[in-house]
Amino acid sequence: MHDIDIEMVEMTLDVVKYAINRITKTNPELGKPKTEAELRQLVGETVTNRGIGGEKAFELFRDVLVKATVPIDHPRHLAFVPAAPTRAAILFDLVTSASSIHGAYWMEGAGGIFCENEAMQWLVSLTGMPKPAFGVFTSGGTAANLSALVAAREKWRKNPKNQNVKGLMITAIGAHSSIKAMAKVIDVDVLLVDTEDAMSGTALQTVINRLNAEQRARVFAVVATGGTTNAGIIDDLAGVAEVCEREQVWFHVDAAYGGGALAAKSVRHLFNGIERADSVTIDPHKWLFSPYDCGAVLYKNPEEAKEAHAQEGSYLEIFKDEGAHGFNPSDYQIQLTRRLRGLPLWYSLATHGTEKYAWAVEEGIKLANIAGKLIMEHPLLELVREPSLSCVLYRRKGWTPTDYRNWTYKNHDAGFALVTPTKWKTGSGYETVSRFCFINPDTTEEDIVAILKSME
Repeated sequence: MHDIDIEMVEMTLDVVKYAINRITKTNPELGKPKTEAELRQLVGETVTNRGIGGEKAFELFRDVLVKATVPIDHPRHLAFVPAAPTRAAILFDLVTSASSIHGAYWMEGAGGIFCENEAMQWLVSLTGMPKPAFGVFTSGGTAANLSALVAAREKWRKNPKNQNVKGLMITAIGAHSSIKAMAKVIDVDVLLVDTEDAMSGTALQTVINRLNAEQRARVFAVVATGGTTNAGIIDDLAGVAEVCEREQVWFHVDAAYGGGALAAKSVRHLFNGIERADSVTIDPHKWLFSPYDCGAVLYKNPEEAKEAHAQEGSYLEIFKDEGAHGFNPSDYQIQLTRRLRGLPLWYSLATHGTEKYAWAVEEGIKLANIAGKLIMEHPLLELVREPSLSCVLYRRKGWTPTDYRNWTYKNHDAGFALVTPTKWKTGSGYETVSRFCFINPDTTEEDIVAILKSME
């Protein structure tokens, strides 16, 4: 056996050993960042003319660099929107990469795309969207939202009157930052409904009624949220759908975080109206236990998305040939080159079954309700609002923004927990408060008690 072959075998064994050790840990070390200068001093130059060797590079990653990261599946990582990919999904993420499949066109990736489509069909069934509704996996919620909004704008521009007009979309101030960011990308204006709580159909209609004729003609889409990132708030989807149908504008639901809760019977009714959407964003890498990065965009009428996104090129013509006939994911979103991001979700669903997924989502909701009860019983703490989905906003009485920040850093530096502050709009402005977001079913009531006790 050649030396290079021996080295590859040894490296493979090291990687597999690391992977097995990592995914079997339910309580990994809570790493913390270091400055670039600190990391440079610890590892030195890693990309050199002659290379440092696979064994050395892996040793640096395992012993130094990975410890400067925060594992998203730590049971006391309750900041932002954490994640908790299943062991099955993580393992199959390795298989997905090792299989080296290009997932843009059926001709090259038929078997893998078939698997993705099996998982996608389940997502569509959760929303209740009628046939021919279908979708495609993306790199995340930002790409999914962008793909949907491009499809909406292009449909609006089919009217010759709108060819050289700047579009206008409407959403609430509590909408995810990507909605406003994507408006810049596609060069449209955004009108915000002034509520950080649920946007109602009535409030939306009031905003539309206040527009002048020129503004009203520019409205091409309304974006509602199915579970805000900050507080888990679900807009009045049925009411918004009714307004959109009456006003004949595209109705998009950003359920990147909250969409996982569609699998939970206890809260499914809160999403009534999502089945009437023209497009929906769901991120399996958030609350459906997939590894990063895996988002999804679903369309009521996929052909409208295809008209907006299908790319033409002389070297691409073979993919349109009858001999390669099948579903081409690149035709329905902004990316041409793509990996099969839906494969780990498919394998995990096939392994565990959808009932196990429903149980795991319900656990996140249960943990939020437990936290809410503990906060109400604590003399130094109070809820900002009732828990919604798996999000809990609460305040420590008497604390300033500096107190929250110092508390966050103290717990993180100690390797104990990562819980970060956020802002909540009040009558007098924005207040700094603390926030939990529960995703990981390995988080326990004891974890919550310990974190709250650290605020005393």
